[in-house]
Amino acid sequence: MRWPPQLENGELLREAETAGFDLMVTSDQNIRYQQNLTGRRLALLVLGSNIWPVVQNYAAAIAAAVDATPPVSYSFIEMPLPPKSRKDG
Repeated sequence: MRWPPQLENGELLREAETAGFDLMVTSDQNIRYQQNLTGRRLALLVLGSNIWPVVQNYAAAIAAAVDATPPVSYSFIEMPLPPKSRKDG
């Protein structure tokens, strides 16, 4: 793929569809509000966090969602932050 190094969301979605992708995984939780998804040919799987240690904990759920996400759909994986540890002092 010879995509430009930086693409805005709309351009990225268009390029992904043109390249034949059928699913896009993103942590941009606002994409459904920022982009008109009507008429899109690819499915969106949105992660509830972009914090790597949190995302890593959901690897199995992400893999399962990738396998189960229907074409031309929007799915969201909730990823709550772990509770903060209390420092007794």
